Amino acid sequence: MVAVDGMPGLRERKKQRTRAAISDAAIALFLEHGFNQVSVAQVAEAAEVSKRTLFAYFPTKEDLVLHRLADHEAEAARVVRGRPPGTAPLDELRAHFLRGLHERDPITGLNDHPHVLRLTRMIQDAPSLAARMDRFKAGAEQALARALQETADTPELTARLAAVQIVGVQWVLAQDNAARLAAGTPADTRHPGAVADAEQAFALLADGLRDLTPRR
Repeated sequence: MVAVDGMPGLRERKKQRTRAAISDAAIALFLEHGFNQVSVAQVAEAAEVSKRTLFAYFPTKEDLVLHRLADHEAEAARVVRGRPPGTAPLDELRAHFLRGLHERDPITGLNDHPHVLRLTRMIQDAPSLAARMDRFKAGAEQALARALQETADTPELTARLAAVQIVGVQWVLAQDNAARLAAGTPADTRHPGAVADAEQAFALLADGLRDLTPRR
């Protein structure tokens, strides 16, 4: 329930605190012992809730980790929908990715905070989490394709093909950055190279995606 002033009500704030406490307990245990080595029962005990309560907030064990990325699944679609009038979708997506690099957004792979590095490695090392990330990528492609169709008057097949290419490029760029940081390269050192790689990648995309609207 939302209060009259637009702020969450007491009940909603309590639910948010419970959700955060469960997630924090889970991440701490997973990072200390490994994702596959920790049971849901252990997470519930650490968070001081029942398993039933835990599953009410997080339907699967993987959700305890990946819910933190959930907002990013539709990020490219939001960027396209929210772009200024007259701005090409690809131009806005390029600018958004470059801002993410500058701000060290973890979704770009360019964040070397120890907690982020450990979380990234854990996701890569756990097959069930890696599989969920593939679903996350597919969801991002579908959301972006819909946004291109609805805001750029892009034909359905063109939108799907463009979305696969754009999300794929962003995915590769982020993975390359994460791999370099995992090997010990500081984020500040990597940043110029990450920007250059992103510029090259989006230039290549622009060659094939010059016009996302029907030719008349």
